[in-house]
Formats: sequence, structure tokens, C-alpha cells
Amino acid sequence: MHATPSSLSSWALAIKRTLDANGCDSLALLRRAGMDPAALSDPGARYPLNQTTRLWRLAVEATGDPAIGLRVASHIRQTTFHALGYTLMASGTMREAFERLTRYYRMVTDAVTMRFDRTGDHYDLLIEPRPGGPCPAPEALDAFVAAYVRMCRSALGREYAPRRIELARPCPPDPRAYHETLRAPLSFGADRTRIVFDADGLDRPLETANAELSRHNDAVILRYLARFDRQDTVTRVRAAVVERLPHGEPPQGRIARDLGMSPRSLQRRLADLGVTYKGVVDAVRRELALSHLSDRDTSVTEVTYRLGFSDVSSFSRAFRRWTGTTPSAWRADRAGAGRGTVPRPSGIAITQVEAAAARGSQRPPARSRAG
Repeated sequence: MHATPSSLSSWALAIKRTLDANGCDSLALLRRAGMDPAALSDPGARYPLNQTTRLWRLAVEATGDPAIGLRVASHIRQTTFHALGYTLMASGTMREAFERLTRYYRMVTDAVTMRFDRTGDHYDLLIEPRPGGPCPAPEALDAFVAAYVRMCRSALGREYAPRRIELARPCPPDPRAYHETLRAPLSFGADRTRIVFDADGLDRPLETANAELSRHNDAVILRYLARFDRQDTVTRVRAAVVERLPHGEPPQGRIARDLGMSPRSLQRRLADLGVTYKGVVDAVRRELALSHLSDRDTSVTEVTYRLGFSDVSSFSRAFRRWTGTTPSAWRADRAGAGRGTVPRPSGIAITQVEAAAARGSQRPPARSRAG
């Protein structure tokens, strides 16, 4: 994790649009916050958290609107979240969209952590400040919550509302804007920000689903995060493994050379992070397997070779170890239930690997001796 948290410049652009709509001198406020307005035209640029926090404070002062975070959410465009916006809306269900969000949210900001869990008949989206890091402005968390509620309404219908919402921010003197915008039972001053969704709505298939488009944009996100995390050894190993899996399971020495280091150096760096090369490869394969099997147009045999296994039986043994069932049975159960959750990986979590294999899958499959 980076020492200085930051967020995409497009977040500041959404704040600027809101200020402009309120007749404020947005460029002057950006400069007072210490932000270079030129970065607004670069979709990959980022601002440090302390600058965006100052901008939020200045925006509240300039507009006199303590609920301005809710207004900013209405100025978010499909491109505000870079490729993340497109891959979320092309997901098969809103559940899949939120699962992707929790894998890729660092593309938007690494100032918070996000989790998405199922408990009984509901899902929880949890948003918290990064452990040990500075807290984002409460208006920023308001904007997150409002943006995700709007995303659900775009996909599920304008009248959609979560089961309830818990906000970590103190209750404002006049909370009417929150009730009118979010239209869900609210509580303020919570331990953490949480949106609670009924499972039925989030498991409903979406008309906008497009597995190919999601895989393409997942690959764009992977490349962005690989650059952003260029000092993150595990992220770089994941990206290199994804590239080489369609040609067979890559040996550690091959990946070390791809990363410009010796096998011993790579082993030592991974050990310092509490993981092993074999564990990273296994977790990458598991997550990619679940992603590819979710696309019913991809055969089990094709998935086998995309993941670098020598034969279907080797893949099936590994898949049973990961999930307790076979690839075909997992796919059938998922199709029949229509609302099963993707099991979470044990050990190291994979955050940026799923559909980057779309690039590699276009190459002729090569059998691996490893299985």
C-alpha cells in the first residue's frame, strides 16, 4: 500500500462540475486546495488525499451545502471511474459488480478499504478508512455511497433502494437531503460506513451484462494498477503470471526474469510479504477459473488450457481442491441457483487478475507439463 493515499483526478473533476453548477469559481478553489487543474484533463492522473480533503472543505464553505457529497454523485459520468465504470455496468449481476468493485476500488482511491460480504439474505458493502491512514472527508464517503446507490438504480430501476445505510459521519443539523437522495433507512455516527442490500435484487441478471466487455476493461484496470503498484512485488508477479499461463504454468525463474530480478531475489521478496510463488500462481488460477467458468460460452477444456494445465483431469483436481466440487458441477449449480456467491480464495487474495487473460486467451493454447 502506498504511503500517501490518493484518488483519481476524475473525482476532483466531479467536484468541479458541482461547484460550477453552483456558480462557484471552481478553478480558484482547486488552486487554493493546492491542486494543479491541468491534471483534470488526464484520466490517469491522481491527487493526494490531503489535497482532495481540502477541496471538499472549501466546496462546503463556498456552497454552504454540507451535503455536497450527495450532489457530486449526480455529476459522476461513466468515465469517472476510468475502466472500472464500464466493467461494473457490464457485469452479469450487481453482485458481480460489487465483487469487482472490492477487487479494483484502488484504481479510484487507496484512501479506503472496501469489503463485500453475504450474510443470510443480504449483502453488506463496507467502506472504511485505510488502517493507520488519514480519514477521507465525510463528504467523500457521502459521494461514494450516493454513487453506488445511483449505480444500482441505473441497473435495477429508478425506485430501487438498499435495505438500510449506516454512515460513519455525524448526523448533520438537517438530514433531509440524505433521506431524499438515498431513500433508505439511515443511521449516522456508525462505526463504519455500510450499505445493506437485499440479496434478491443484487442476484438478478442484468440486461447490460457483457462478459467480453468486462474482461477487456478488467485487463485495462490490471495494466493501470500494475503501473500504479510498480513497487508491489505480488501485483507484478500476478500480472506476469496471467500473461504466461496460456502457454503453460510459468516457472518461478521465468517470472523472475520478466520482472528483472533473480529467482532468489523474487523468492526473498515474496517471503518478506508472507506468500510463496506457488501460492500466488494457485490463487491466480483459482480466481481466473471462477471468472472463465462464469462465461458459459467458454468450455471447461478451453479454461483448462487458458490456465496452463496439461489436461482436464489436472484442472478438475485443482478445482475440487479450491471449491470442493468439479468445474462442470460448479457451473451447473451457479446457473441453476442464479444467485450463488463466488467462493472467496483462501490465503492470498487476488485483486487484479481476472480478465487480463483475455489478451492471452487469443494466443494458441500450449500444453504444460505442470498440472
